[in-house]
Amino acid sequence: MHIPKNAYWLLIGCVYLLGFGIDIMDVDAAQYASMSREMLDTGNFLQLYDTGIPYLDKPPFLFWISAISIKIFGINGFGYRFPSFLFGLLAIYSTYKLARKYYDEKTAQRAALMLSTAQGFFLMMHDVRTDTILMGAVVFSIWQLDLWLSQRRFIHFFAGCSAIGIGMMTKGPIALFVPCFALGTQVIFSNNFKVFARWEYVAGLLIIAAWLFPMSWGLYQQYDLHPETLVNGKTEVSGLRFFYWTQSFGRITGESPWNNGATIFFLLQNMLWAFLPWIVFFVWGWVSMSYQLIKDKFKIKTNKELITWGGFTLSYLALGMSKYQLPHYIFVAFPLAAIIASNRFSLWLSKQNNESNGFPWLTKIHIGIFSLLWIALVVLMYFPFPDISMVYPILSFLGFVGFVVLANKLRNKPHAFITLAVYTIVGINLFLNGVFYPRLLKYQAGSSCGKWIHEQQIDPNRVFTCGFSVMRSLHFYSNGLVKTKDHIADFKSGNYAITLKDSIASFKNQGKAFEVVFTGEHYPVTLLSLPFLNPKTRPNVVKPYVMLKIK
Repeated sequence: MHIPKNAYWLLIGCVYLLGFGIDIMDVDAAQYASMSREMLDTGNFLQLYDTGIPYLDKPPFLFWISAISIKIFGINGFGYRFPSFLFGLLAIYSTYKLARKYYDEKTAQRAALMLSTAQGFFLMMHDVRTDTILMGAVVFSIWQLDLWLSQRRFIHFFAGCSAIGIGMMTKGPIALFVPCFALGTQVIFSNNFKVFARWEYVAGLLIIAAWLFPMSWGLYQQYDLHPETLVNGKTEVSGLRFFYWTQSFGRITGESPWNNGATIFFLLQNMLWAFLPWIVFFVWGWVSMSYQLIKDKFKIKTNKELITWGGFTLSYLALGMSKYQLPHYIFVAFPLAAIIASNRFSLWLSKQNNESNGFPWLTKIHIGIFSLLWIALVVLMYFPFPDISMVYPILSFLGFVGFVVLANKLRNKPHAFITLAVYTIVGINLFLNGVFYPRLLKYQAGSSCGKWIHEQQIDPNRVFTCGFSVMRSLHFYSNGLVKTKDHIADFKSGNYAITLKDSIASFKNQGKAFEVVFTGEHYPVTLLSLPFLNPKTRPNVVKPYVMLKIK
């Protein structure tokens, strides 16, 4: 059974497009969306603010391009996500081009396909943070600088250094380190040390500095010229030092207060789900490359590359030394992991006998994994939200049946593993993006209330929270900054109060006349738990809330 490669990309594109319709999730993605909207509203692109408070954490590039996109497409999920979506496409294309330089056409195509269908990549394309832009900029810079090393065309050098500058304006020095790790490994192990003595590196530093100047000037103006500015309870904080040192290296030295006790294995543990369905081929490929490198006495043979191995390994070690880690930190190295996995798959495929009876053992393992994923999807479609139409549980079950039939038909064709993997991961994410996430996001009070406020054309300045945490999605979807009142007595006629349902009695006791105009239940949807997913225990973990119009 042969499925045209264009059909793969059509289905993958459908998943991405469905992701545009999902409400932006609290906390990080909604915070960045809210800040982008706030930047557009104030017109201040050099200094960053979060609900009017100076913000010193992420660099500004994501906010710049998102604000411009929102200006063009409106305050909605598409407007915020579109620039990052383009960088995601850039990451896929650059991965293909980098792989094609060292491997055959099919291996390069599979590398692009593996990156685009990794579970973490699907999440990145709708739960947009800085990592999508960072990934695209970094792999593009590696590709371009590698071309420069072999062709000596300055245009490639300029493009590569510009991409590094953009990456650093997106998430800091890691955008410089990953290309240095990747290309430095290739240069050192090939004994091509004369490459380090080229005048272009001075020009490269100037190109990167030119890209970083607007951001650096804004940091200097906002913090270094105003040492009295309060940042995380401290004054005399240098914005330049924070960006170029504390935010990255401070997490290793302990200077940064961020510490969640993550170990060196944290990122690998999260790759087990984030790089599905290709994680086994990646781990196998990385181990094989490591063994071969030792066997070759750390020398690169003709037409071999260690860009992917060195780039991923050294980046992983650098990120793994941080005392504070999150699962998406390793996503920057996913393009390199995809090339490693694709090459390992090609080598595995070349050794299989297509006429053998039964499944190769590796395919059997994956069929077991894929079957569990399909079963989990059927349960998600049927169990957590009983009000979902029975059409979707039935369709998900038919999808599982289709997988079983397809696996049986392809039992003697090891090369068809790609079809089984893509069918599974794309099918599951079609249901997640099209059904599960939209239903789940009804429990996110910020987006639900914010969209209602905007639809009713209510001035956000008249809306306040009381005894209820401020949600960044509320600011974004209401197209304003919703403030907080600590005391019920401060509410005046014409104000709107977003508060817990249990607080209604307190408003009555304070003599406030009001009308309940909106009700809902809130839960932090990015922290899914079994008590929430179980409809019987859900009332114990959600927070019923109301929006009151004070009369």
